[in-house]
This record gives sequence, structure tokens and C-alpha cells, in this order.
Amino acid sequence: MRSGTVSDLLFGAVARGAALLTLALLLGIILSLIIGAWPAIERYGLGFLTHNAWDPVQEDFGGMVMIYGTLATSGIALLIAVPVSFGIALFLTELAPAWLKRPLGTAVELLAAVPSIVYGMWGLMVFGPVLARYVQQPLQAWLGGTPVFGALVSGPPVGIGILSAGIILSIMIIPFIASVMRDVFEVTPPLLKESAYGLGATTWEVIWKIVLPYTRAGVLGGIMLGLGRALGETMAVTFVIGNMNQLRSSSLFEAANSITSALANEFAEAAPGMHQAALIYLGLILFLITFVVLVFSRLLLLRLQKNEGKRA
Repeated sequence: MRSGTVSDLLFGAVARGAALLTLALLLGIILSLIIGAWPAIERYGLGFLTHNAWDPVQEDFGGMVMIYGTLATSGIALLIAVPVSFGIALFLTELAPAWLKRPLGTAVELLAAVPSIVYGMWGLMVFGPVLARYVQQPLQAWLGGTPVFGALVSGPPVGIGILSAGIILSIMIIPFIASVMRDVFEVTPPLLKESAYGLGATTWEVIWKIVLPYTRAGVLGGIMLGLGRALGETMAVTFVIGNMNQLRSSSLFEAANSITSALANEFAEAAPGMHQAALIYLGLILFLITFVVLVFSRLLLLRLQKNEGKRA
């Protein structure tokens, strides 16, 4: 056999082995989570998802508060981060002058290098009081008497809670989403944009009808990357969410808890038995939530590609 053929075979074997190793690690993580959480799964079943008690003394556990806190903070983070990241990416690729693109892009990427514990400390000591005084108190004054929004802004305006954690998470995931969006916007062929401009399209029409359809998969991938970071963030959320295992109202100002903060606060002190199994059950639920999000994003991409084919 020629040396080139042997090299190809070795390369193929190594690549296949790396893929199989990744799959084996994934299956190992899933099995270890299921085995560790099995006592809680056997005792509570799917009722664990809707049970809101968390009492280690009585060994009465439910994950509804943590699941709600995780989903609520991640949802708030996406609602804030996606439009801001979209604007940053469009400005850097389409509107910013040449002398500003590099320093501004570097500044945005530097936000991703800030440790999460620093975000948490800043959120607790600096951002929280500002949020309470200039956002929460005015919102309560304006919306406190309305039927629906009044419930969302009820509670003590102390600067910690679901809203504060969601805003901190949005600041943390903006660099990831903006960087991915900027990179995919830059791969749009200049010929397509120049042709649209030549036909009389405005900048917004070029962005909406040329750049976004061409880079749709990359944009959605960046959003999913940011959502994954928001779902798995631990220390920053632990500082500002309040770490309360009770859900007293639907207010965004109420202190709550998330899956990651509960694991960080309690796992080291959890005794072997039902308490530890319940915490591992929470970790398994977080893994499944992330998996469902990734599957949904993949199905959405496939549907978008199918619709593009129909229009073509």
C-alpha cells in the first residue's frame, strides 16, 4: 500500500475514534445522572417537575421552583440579548466606519473574558441597587395597579430576583451571540449586497432580504449558543437570584432559585441519600432541557430550509 493510503486510513480511524469517544462520554454522563438520580426518580417520578416543596429535613423535594427560575431567567436574557446582539453585529458589519470596527469588536469580545463570578459580584453590589432604585420602584409606581403587569412587578424592590438574574445573564451572553452573528454576516458574498444596492435597495432592505436569509442558520446557531450559556450559568445567577426555594408569586422581582444555583449551594453539603439524588435529578432535568432546546433548534433549521426549497 502507498504511504498516502495508509495515512488516509489512520486519519479516518483517528477521526472515527474521536467521534465514538465523544458519543461514549455523552452516554456515560447520561447513565451516571440516571443512576445517581434513580432514588428520586423512583420516589417522585414526573411529579418532581410540578412539586414546589424543597425540604431536606423532611426529605420532601420538588424541582418546580428551580426549573421555573432557570427558564424564566434564560428567557429574559434572550429577550434582551438577541435584539442588542443583532444591532451590534449589523453595526459592525454594515454601518460602522473602518476605524471603529476593530476596537469596538474587540471590546465586545472582551466581555466574554470577564469571569462569571465578577459579573455576580458586580450585579449584587453595583447593579442591584441601581436596578431597585431606577427600574423596579418606577415600574411599581407606573404598573402597580394594572391587572396583569401589576402582578409581574409586585414584591419588594431590593434589586435581586428573577429580573436581575435575567439582565445579568443577558450581559454575559451578548458577546457570544454578537460575535457569531458578526462572523456569519461577514460571509455574505459582497456581490449579492452590491447587486441589491444596484437595484435601488436601502441598507435595511439589504440586511432584511439578503443578509438575514443567507445567514439564517448561523444566526440561529448563535442564539442557541447564547441560550446554552444562559441555561448553564452558575455563579453569576447564584449571586443575584436570591436563592429562595419557594415560589410565592409570579413577580419578576421575587427572589427565586435556579437549577445551577441550587446545585452550587447544596451539593457539597448534601448527605448521601434522597437529598443528593434530588440534586442529581435536577442536573438530569437541566441536561434534558438543553437537549430539547438543541433538538428544537435543529428541527426549526430543517423547516426553514424546507420552506426555502418550496419558494425556490
